Amino acid sequence: MRTVKCTVLKEDAEGLSAPPYPGELGQRIYESVSAEGWTKWLERQVLIINENQLSSADPQAVELLKQHMLGFLFGEGELGAVPDGFAPRKK
Repeated sequence: MRTVKCTVLKEDAEGLSAPPYPGELGQRIYESVSAEGWTKWLERQVLIINENQLSSADPQAVELLKQHMLGFLFGEGELGAVPDGFAPRKK
């Protein structure tokens, strides 16, 4: 098992088995985000896509998601928090 100091969980945790994103950013995520931290990002990404009705075919939407990802995983930029006005659905 590979352990990383996770930037999301703020503790040592099991690392990802491979970079989850292409290029340098994928390598950075691989080196500093745990498998659990990445899962938390994927859950947040679904929320962002649904709340903003984004399409992965739209280059602007892809860039917006990348900015949210940088904010969520690394605290960079102005995005990464829960979308304004979001309230979880009651079960």
